[in-house]
Amino acid sequence: MNFEDSVLIRHSLGLHARPSIKFTSLAKKFSSDIRIKKGDQSHWVNAKSIIKVMGLKIPSGKELQIQADGIDADNAVKSLIDLVLNNFDEE
Repeated sequence: MNFEDSVLIRHSLGLHARPSIKFTSLAKKFSSDIRIKKGDQSHWVNAKSIIKVMGLKIPSGKELQIQADGIDADNAVKSLIDLVLNNFDEE
């Protein structure tokens, strides 16, 4: 099953080190393949790779697109969006 959605990064520092760690840690809990990209970029990166996620350098106010493929894709995307909407449980 394939599922995709997007969310606006509202964390004041964007998707920096600590939020990236929280994001990839949550992504790794799902069996689905999960990819993300900055809204205005064309390439997807592995959401379970801290290096790839941090490398996107997504600032506050930019859109994050999340795509998952697998048995728990729907739940994975929804959970990751909730984490982003809750400012990575930091603010």
